[in-house]
Amino acid sequence: MKIIILSHPLFFGSKSMPRFASYLSEGMQKLGHSVEVVRPKPYLSKLPLKGAAKKWIGYIDQYVIFSLSLFFQTRFTSQKNLYVLSDQALGLWAPIISNKAHVVHCHDFLAFKSAKGEVSANPVGATGKLYQKMIYNGFSKAENFISVSKNTMLELEDLLPKKPQISTYVYNGLNSLFEVGSQITARENLTKFLNASMANGYFLHVGGNQFYKNRIGLIKIYNYWRDISALKIPLVLIGSAPDERTQKEYANSKYKNDIIFSSGLSDDMVKQAYQGASVFVFPSLAEGFGWPIAEAMACGCPVVTTNSAPMNEVGGEAAVYIENVNKFDNLDSWAKSASNIIESFLSKGEEELKNAKQKGVENALRFDSTKTIAEINDIYTKVYNLKHGQHENS
Repeated sequence: MKIIILSHPLFFGSKSMPRFASYLSEGMQKLGHSVEVVRPKPYLSKLPLKGAAKKWIGYIDQYVIFSLSLFFQTRFTSQKNLYVLSDQALGLWAPIISNKAHVVHCHDFLAFKSAKGEVSANPVGATGKLYQKMIYNGFSKAENFISVSKNTMLELEDLLPKKPQISTYVYNGLNSLFEVGSQITARENLTKFLNASMANGYFLHVGGNQFYKNRIGLIKIYNYWRDISALKIPLVLIGSAPDERTQKEYANSKYKNDIIFSSGLSDDMVKQAYQGASVFVFPSLAEGFGWPIAEAMACGCPVVTTNSAPMNEVGGEAAVYIENVNKFDNLDSWAKSASNIIESFLSKGEEELKNAKQKGVENALRFDSTKTIAEINDIYTKVYNLKHGQHENS
């Protein structure tokens, strides 16, 4: 089977979605398929522009020049290919391939829901609303979908104007890099890297400044937890440098000397950060999947996350749960409640903590990459055969 994977351009600096396209490509090639990853090239994006002008000129490369190229490539070919849209956010291309064998991967609908005014914490302007409407009008023309979680699948089916031919979910495959290792060695290495002592353990968070990651809420949890706990361990936030709002919350913390932001870590160092952490705290308001939950568990790190889908879908029975912030009158009362739950968990005996870690490791096995790629392959093959016939799947 020849598979054409349509992916995000590289000139916008996105890493997670091109990485997902590579994950699909490598997995399908190992199963014997011929795979080509196709993405927009930076024609106008090479111009020396900055800011909004740079972004909009990039959209011309992505949605005008590339769309025309894709149209002519698909319209006048007799090849029986399977076209894979690696992200529903690229939905403007969906109508071009809708009459071909095709699959759309769906990650999350936070941007679309925000544009509809359903997420008060993330207001969207007029151009953003128009952009999300165009994306929706595009991917809603498709017929076959794979979502990254059951929650995302259900949200998709609520959004679509008609029942799709295929709608299912397959969990993201976990990178085999993430595994249990020596907690002592990991802490020693992180101490050297951060130039701050991690010997007694630390709170860990991995994520960016997106509103739903709830970094501000995380710092509040840490503040309240430090007030009630005899432990004096730091909070380490791995990911983007703090934005203005997060920086302000950090500056106002009386424990700011123990709050450490770190960006640009290698995958191996992130793995060691998971391996050495006392607890991984992931108080997200929403996610498409929640990669870091599975990554932390695979590394033997106990996880505290929000009791909302899909976080509780990924964490299963192995995570410790706090309520979502929308269940409380304000962020402070929520953070205080969450800090009490974390303190109760960390106060457990050594054997109980060991059992919690083991449950996490076993739970992470659900996201074995070999298994998930096989499930995706089954769906790709089914879609291909529905379009091209039962005996033309090679």
